[in-house]
Amino acid sequence: MKKTISLFKNAKQNNEKITMLTAYDYSTARLEEESGVDAILVGDSLGMVVLGYENTLSVTMEDMIHHSAAVARGAKNTFVVTDLPFMSYQTSVYDAVKNAGRLVKEGLADAVKLEGGVKFAEHICAISDASIPVMGHIGMTPQSVNAFGGFKVQGKSIEDAKRVIADAKAVEEAGAFAVVMECVPSALTAYISKLLTIPVIGIGAGADCDGQVLVYQDMLGMYSDFTPKFAKKFAEAGEVMKNGFKSYFEEVKSGVFPSAEHAFKIDEEVMKKITEE
Repeated sequence: MKKTISLFKNAKQNNEKITMLTAYDYSTARLEEESGVDAILVGDSLGMVVLGYENTLSVTMEDMIHHSAAVARGAKNTFVVTDLPFMSYQTSVYDAVKNAGRLVKEGLADAVKLEGGVKFAEHICAISDASIPVMGHIGMTPQSVNAFGGFKVQGKSIEDAKRVIADAKAVEEAGAFAVVMECVPSALTAYISKLLTIPVIGIGAGADCDGQVLVYQDMLGMYSDFTPKFAKKFAEAGEVMKNGFKSYFEEVKSGVFPSAEHAFKIDEEVMKKITEE
């Protein structure tokens, strides 16, 4: 049965943790759905872990639509949330609603996610009014990496903590069904989670959130350019893949692969006639 937005509300009310992972392609989405994950995030993190950019700022709407549709086709029964990329919503409320609609219509997303709190409350409200579920994203927002001066923990000072709290309240009041909090001290996250009626999904925000999200390449050891402190490795899939690639290389070079079991046969009489001509 298709998971819907109600799973977030029910999980919060029943004090059940929400599990969320990123995915960017059909095959990975299918595997995550089979694992039982509650929701999949098609994050603009694809800019770094899939497309090789230094940050998320170069990701386009076309990138997000392309990958979102692939994920949705692979995870037909899982709730899919897709990121609005940089400058697809910051320019105006109109652009925010229009591009959110594209992610749903063309990208087959069940909901969209956008970064920012107080400053983008109007955008969240307008998208929600268009009957498109919105997930907020506050704290360390990667699309603001240049304004922050890097990927830095947010909410450590009194003034900054108050800003994060205000953003959380604004996102909820604007109509978001959930909010991601990234790189925020765990005690502050715990306080905000109790303050809000919508679930808080943490990434580098401690254990007292209503759920967790991770970039799957980080938690499987597949992305070595940078490993965040908060990303626990649940498997060394990267090493398994490298070993597999190496074995393939060696067997092809040595002539071991392909063997007879991997080849197709032809009738000897057919071959005889061909070679005699």
